[in-house]
Amino acid sequence: MIDWDRVEELRSEIGDEGFGEVVELFLEEVESVITRLGSAPDPARFEDDLHFLKGSAWNLGFAAFGARCQEGERKAAAGRAAEIDIAAILACYGASRKQFMARLQQVCSTGGRSAAA
Repeated sequence: MIDWDRVEELRSEIGDEGFGEVVELFLEEVESVITRLGSAPDPARFEDDLHFLKGSAWNLGFAAFGARCQEGERKAAAGRAAEIDIAAILACYGASRKQFMARLQQVCSTGGRSAAA
């Protein structure tokens, strides 16, 4: 679900302080779109919203969530927005966020992937 190698690569590139800022910004920006998709989905915005979410997700290692967003983005681009399973995208984000946050402290404190990764 989470590409921990990508998480560690990003953290190494920008340092612990920068990484914390990126995570905070990611959560703020992504969750605003997630909230809108959950409360007021607008099929006319699906392609742009899912493109944004995909890029953000992959940048921070949310591999499964990024893949779901890519699938939805492609459907929206093909005029098939009605086929997009927004509930599944939201559920995947929730599960990914939960896993990420649960392991984030351990990954950062050990300087790399944990033995359980």
